[in-house]
Amino acid sequence: MTDLLGQPFVLAEALDGVERLLIRPLPPEATVTDDHDPVSGEWAGARGGGFAFVPLWESESLVGVYAPEWNEVEEAAEGHLRALTEELERRWGARRVVGMRVPLFRRVAQEPMPPFFQALCDNDLLGDLAVWGPVPGGPDGDDRWVAVSLNQCDGDAPFLLVVAVADHPVAELEDD
Repeated sequence: MTDLLGQPFVLAEALDGVERLLIRPLPPEATVTDDHDPVSGEWAGARGGGFAFVPLWESESLVGVYAPEWNEVEEAAEGHLRALTEELERRWGARRVVGMRVPLFRRVAQEPMPPFFQALCDNDLLGDLAVWGPVPGGPDGDDRWVAVSLNQCDGDAPFLLVVAVADHPVAELEDD
């Protein structure tokens, strides 16, 4: 969970989160570290190896929530992702979809994968990625790749909307 648990989705705030991450320096070291809020201790993202990702929105907990209420939360979460991707498409053009099927299978098989995908899997961020890039915006004017995804690690967990930024291309992993 994050400090965003159950807060309303505000598109302008989500876009601001994308912009803040886009201009943030990315760590060059390969070691991936999770970030936590210094006050609450809640998860606040991860970074390492030329990438970082942070949560933008989190639904309320779904423990004890069943259809049709659960379906309403899922539809709202998908609507938030759609609104964000539509706005980012206005800015940067059409997105590419990078599937998380191969990283998920590699995770289950305990096979190695690039640190970016390993970090997503380690944090149960298994939703397909909507990717743009290269886009300008790095702190030194360098190009970045931006990805957003909607995630849910199990049926009772909240939906989590996340943005990732990388200094290298984010591309589909090949199925070995």
